[in-house]
Amino acid sequence: MTSLFSKPRALTSHITNFKTSRPVIGKLHVATLTLLLFLIAAGIAVTSSLWLNKTTKAFDRPTLVATKPEPELEPPHETGVLVNCTSFLNQNRSGSCSRTPLLNKKKPSHRPTITTIKPVPVRVSEKKSPEDTGSSVDCSSFLNQNRSGSCSRTLQSGYNQNQTESNRSCPDYFKWIHEDLKPWRETGITKEMVERGKTTAHFRLVILNGKVFVENYKKSIQTRDAFTLWGILQLLRKYPGKLPDVDLMFDCDDRPVIRSDGYNILNRTVENAPPPLFRYCGDRWTVDIVFPDWSFWGWQEINIKEWSKVLKEMEEGKKKKKFMERDAYAYWKGNPFVASPSREDLLTCNLSSLHDWNARIFIQDWISEGQRGFENSNVANQCTYRYKIYIEGYAWSVSEKYILACDSVTLMVKPYYYDFFSRTLQPLQHYWPIRDKDKCRSIKFAVDWLNNHTQKAQEIGREASEFMQRDLSMENVYDYMFHLLNEYSKLLKYKPQVPKNSVELCTEALVCPSEGEDVNGVDKKFMIGSLVSRPHASGPCSLPPPFDSNGLEKFHRKKLNLIRQVEKWEDSYWQKVL
Repeated sequence: MTSLFSKPRALTSHITNFKTSRPVIGKLHVATLTLLLFLIAAGIAVTSSLWLNKTTKAFDRPTLVATKPEPELEPPHETGVLVNCTSFLNQNRSGSCSRTPLLNKKKPSHRPTITTIKPVPVRVSEKKSPEDTGSSVDCSSFLNQNRSGSCSRTLQSGYNQNQTESNRSCPDYFKWIHEDLKPWRETGITKEMVERGKTTAHFRLVILNGKVFVENYKKSIQTRDAFTLWGILQLLRKYPGKLPDVDLMFDCDDRPVIRSDGYNILNRTVENAPPPLFRYCGDRWTVDIVFPDWSFWGWQEINIKEWSKVLKEMEEGKKKKKFMERDAYAYWKGNPFVASPSREDLLTCNLSSLHDWNARIFIQDWISEGQRGFENSNVANQCTYRYKIYIEGYAWSVSEKYILACDSVTLMVKPYYYDFFSRTLQPLQHYWPIRDKDKCRSIKFAVDWLNNHTQKAQEIGREASEFMQRDLSMENVYDYMFHLLNEYSKLLKYKPQVPKNSVELCTEALVCPSEGEDVNGVDKKFMIGSLVSRPHASGPCSLPPPFDSNGLEKFHRKKLNLIRQVEKWEDSYWQKVL
């Protein structure tokens, strides 16, 4: 191919060929044509030179690329606190504090390298944070600082310096604390005495310098032990730094076992003194120390909430039907198959084709009720009868407080056991007494008499309900626990020590998220519901003095006389009917 630079030579070649083929052309024509060709060639050369120069300059020009200047690293923004999170994360990938230097207020001499590091995640089984539960338990700190799940590095609540002395007087039933501890008033309590109670105990509890240690011996029925310990932990949160050191054995079964007739009462010494054993109820033949039962913090197996919430629901439940609008019969709903001949006998008092004893008895099947989501077992919805029957089961029954909290009249079948508050209740003031040996006729008479004396009936129901709301509030329950443990500790003749096989227990270890299922089958939502979020503003109520000999005798005599009065009315009634 002919290039642009060879054009003049090509044109000359054509002219030569032209001259050869046309020899007759004149000299003038040849000179003119030659000049013309020269001018054309010169023009082409100049044009080519200019084009080549322009093209070469275009290739020599540097290529300009738009680039952003390298930004300068800004120092960390002021956060208002002297915490250098960047240095912490850069220097310490583990998330602990062992290699983190203390910060000062001087500016660094060079800009720190900003690096994005993801913190080490803590795997938990629950997605809710402490804020989601409404609690004041810092689970994040507990789990981050203590991966083992123990309480050894968990800060315990210190003494509340702002807690003032209470000017409240404790209810009268607090006097029974002195009576329950009377067997050890002269001898005191030795370590050997405490350890003799291990035979039937489920756990040993030691409170030492505000920390709780538990040595487990055997599993209790359901979650009684777990919720009892939870209640004690909440007591320490309510009154931090108040309780002295304590060492005790706790039996979570129903019936008391430390019989008083097995020990020398008149000439008691350290060697023949009974072992101090805590449990939920007592009777006239034993000296077990009575303590509030687990259900005050919830009974998860039958879906009963903590006592403070039940009391509020009871107040609303009572308003659904006024006393005179309620069914004018005696109501009982429960489980009769608990090795209780008395409850089985109660079934014969139900309405039949032969008799109407004014009783309406319903069997509670907890298995089927649980399958239906406990929709028909809410105790706050059972205040629809004028009269409600309380009857013991294998021993004392938790149902007592729920029955008394309704402003219906409690028909109390003669009890043989007592819990920590019921000893102070009086017939015709808080309940109507029912004979155990002839309960059907006794119930029939009670309902007939009270239906004819509705004003007195309403007074009894209202007095019992107010007692439960006022004197058995959770504040008083905690105060009873405090005074009982405090008075018990005064009897110890040794310095408690941490048991060899014990574990430390704290609130965080029970409710904070952890791998796997809830601890010991405990549903944490029941515990969270009864969590003490902060120390109480004031101290516990003032413990009343013990009964004097005459005062206690008068109390028992008054109760016995009132029961006999009702029995006389009943006997007279049936004599007229028959």
